[in-house]
Amino acid sequence: MVPGTEQLTITVGTHRHSALAAGPASGDLVLLLHGWAEFADSWTTELAALGAAGYRAVAVDQRGYASGARPLDIDQYSVRHLITDVIAFAAALGSDRFHLVAHDWGGMVGWAFASAHPDQLRSLTVLTTPHPAALHRAATDDTRQFRDLGYIRFFRHLDGRAEASLLADDAAELRAAYGDRVPADLVERNITRLTEPGALTATLNWYRGPAASEFDIPAGRISVPTLYLWGSEDPYLGRTAAELTRSYVDGEYEFEVVEGASHWLPEEAGEVILPRLLDHLNRH
Repeated sequence: MVPGTEQLTITVGTHRHSALAAGPASGDLVLLLHGWAEFADSWTTELAALGAAGYRAVAVDQRGYASGARPLDIDQYSVRHLITDVIAFAAALGSDRFHLVAHDWGGMVGWAFASAHPDQLRSLTVLTTPHPAALHRAATDDTRQFRDLGYIRFFRHLDGRAEASLLADDAAELRAAYGDRVPADLVERNITRLTEPGALTATLNWYRGPAASEFDIPAGRISVPTLYLWGSEDPYLGRTAAELTRSYVDGEYEFEVVEGASHWLPEEAGEVILPRLLDHLNRH
């Protein structure tokens, strides 16, 4: 149990999603979506602060990550299904309009959700992940960005080689992915959960779903108030795509570079990003 939070189970059809929550049940909902290879507890710092500020903050273990929500069919990890999950999470939590905060793959879902369902969002905050169209452009035009996304092309292999490589030598490669930027105890909790039978494959299926190879994600123009935070030392998602993101947002938009931070903003830079996040939420 993460201190200062409560554990929830959110049922979506036949799936049961574990979740962590903080703050009063009467507060405006802030729904937090994690990325790969993370779980709801990647948001521990943010949950505590949002709850203390009076929001109802809920971080969900998403499809493939929750032990009760691991469909085998790769098509079940399409963005369409991931967006439907978000709608169901909010409905189960009694909210028809909410703030969405998302990181990494969760950010991809966040952009797609915001373009498809702007009426359901008070605001959008995305950490690290550029708008999918911006990343697609950058990967096409910027050879460094194309190279830095090589791990995704590797993850898409269906013959088990990615799983074997990541878990070899006591999951040394998987541990290395966090780049010493994530607290060691959290890394170990992640590793424990990802080595459950079928868990790693389920999380990699996000990369194997339709359109994921080139980030041809169905995300259009963004009209909701948006805050985008990007770490200057992100080894996977570069500055070109981060700066191109502005051209896909029509609504109020703020972009801030978190100097010295890497990809893992929720875990490594929570205290830095929280003032910006709270200001954004409070204004909307």
